[in-house]
Amino acid sequence: MIDRRQVLHFRVQAQQLDRPGGTLADTAILDIGAQDTGPDGGRWALAVRGVEASASALADLVLLWTVRGAPHLYRRADVGAVAAAVAPYSDADAGKRIYDAAKPLRAAGIGNLAALDEVAARLRDVVTTPTVKGDVSGRLAELLPQPYLRFCRPCAATHIYEMPFRLAAVRAGLELRPDTSPPVLHRIPGFTRAATSGDRFDLIRAYLRLLGPATPQQVADYLDAPVRDVKARWPEDVTEVRVDGEARSVLAADAPALVCCDDTTAVRLLGPYDLFLQARDRATLVPDAAHAKELWPVLGRPGAVLAGGELVGTWRPRKSGRTMKLAVRPWRKLSAATRDSIVAQAQAQRLAAHRGVSRVDVDVAG
Repeated sequence: MIDRRQVLHFRVQAQQLDRPGGTLADTAILDIGAQDTGPDGGRWALAVRGVEASASALADLVLLWTVRGAPHLYRRADVGAVAAAVAPYSDADAGKRIYDAAKPLRAAGIGNLAALDEVAARLRDVVTTPTVKGDVSGRLAELLPQPYLRFCRPCAATHIYEMPFRLAAVRAGLELRPDTSPPVLHRIPGFTRAATSGDRFDLIRAYLRLLGPATPQQVADYLDAPVRDVKARWPEDVTEVRVDGEARSVLAADAPALVCCDDTTAVRLLGPYDLFLQARDRATLVPDAAHAKELWPVLGRPGAVLAGGELVGTWRPRKSGRTMKLAVRPWRKLSAATRDSIVAQAQAQRLAAHRGVSRVDVDVAG
């Protein structure tokens, strides 16, 4: 029997949220990808794990559309293995990941994996130099037949379906240029997709290592993959544990750390899409339904305050010129040490440096 405190402390340590510093090479979340959505995305996820995102460090990262079609940061040196890891497991898996695009392809007798390969080939033809996404989409609409296309009412134009576009980009060896809106795509220098991902980048194993213990359903939800495909690839070297009465699995090598994990006192301001918040067992992360609704609204997610292994509130920044106001909404009375860590010490100042502002004013409600 494992309680939620042990689960959360295990994840804090597995994701290195309690370390003072590190490098890209030893940052575990880059094995599964750091989602880079919003201004406090992938690079902020690295910053709260003690990695300074210098210009030279950024050159060693690559930004790809991968899991759930979202942009994620990885080490550039790992890109071939990552491309193998994020590929759909089967035609049914590809169909689930591309959502509504699968229906017209099926009606036309086109397999989902074959469709992704076709889109990737056309992408490779089109993107020979850095190209804005809209221009790429326009060329694809000219090159691909009707089952790949949809009419977009807001644009009053015909486009390729969004998810096949995104998921085929890695297959085509294309990366995204950071800090571009709309996105700019360009070829990954020297790209070759690996034959297999290997254990380190295998997404099921990475989920168990960083967000375990977990069930096949939880991993499938994270990947947008069918549960059947995840179960078929479930690792053999797992140990079963029970969390709040539910049977889950953890990699056998990690079981001692789960059972004997030390308590952590780390205080961190997690970005809205930080990996810690991506776990699919939200009731384990945040048992209170009202707090969960506040943390994961339909639109406009806040960041989360992590203290002592628990999520204890939310935060929202508002930038104005060279200053920023940080509004913190605790779910309980914060200790003096936690409040000081947010207001007067590293967290607020680190966020200010990340956002490029000279001053940050912190307002802690209550």
